[in-house]
Amino acid sequence: MSQDKSRDDVLASARQACADERQPTMEQFAASAGVAVRTLYRLFGSRDALLREAGCAQEPSARQRVLDAALDQVGRQGLAELSMDELAAAAGVSRATLYRLFPGKSALFGELIREFSPWEPVADVIDAMPEGHPEDVMPAVAHAIAEAMQGRVGVLLRMVFELLRGDPDTAEGMRESMARGLPDLLGYLTNQMQAGRLRQMQPVLAAQLLAGPIVVHLLTRPLAEALIGFETPQSELLDDIVHAWLRAMAPESHTEADAG
Repeated sequence: MSQDKSRDDVLASARQACADERQPTMEQFAASAGVAVRTLYRLFGSRDALLREAGCAQEPSARQRVLDAALDQVGRQGLAELSMDELAAAAGVSRATLYRLFPGKSALFGELIREFSPWEPVADVIDAMPEGHPEDVMPAVAHAIAEAMQGRVGVLLRMVFELLRGDPDTAEGMRESMARGLPDLLGYLTNQMQAGRLRQMQPVLAAQLLAGPIVVHLLTRPLAEALIGFETPQSELLDDIVHAWLRAMAPESHTEADAG
């Protein structure tokens, strides 16, 4: 069966799962399609992307419209210069509705991080495969990171810049929104190192070694496509990045054996 046909089959099964369940999990999608959870992440990157492609995504709520508009405005002018009145108008909601959803800029910024940063999708991967082998889990993590950042790298980097400025609204928002995602990944990496499946090192550094090349690829890919006609499919590039990471993170005994 071709990859295209396999994708069509998965989408058909996803539509059926959506008809049976209002909010299917990735495990339910995988069971319905008869594939592994890691296969879904490799094909679609995230549950939200699968829902969109299967046509199961609902119309954006007022909350979602506000977050979409806020992401654009924060990306262009920063959080400090953001006008809540202009944001309400851009999202098509009243000022009262905006403040009911997000009582202030810190709450808004925290939700922006939770909604658009890659950490929530990463947490979903860890939740779906908490005891999975790194060869299964880390490719899914990589695809989830790339899917979350696709088309948003510049804006997300601006949000990082906002964090570095140390504004009280951004600092509070970050504390409220980072309880899930990065801690889940670091905990998973720590457990895998203790189990002897990964090389012992600082888990934060191990996470950076994976995320860094993905961010650089997403930033430079448009330029590479324009200048040299770079055409390698992104999914293939992500698999190469993860393969290199797994080799680098192999337990030292495995590395020494390979060298021998």
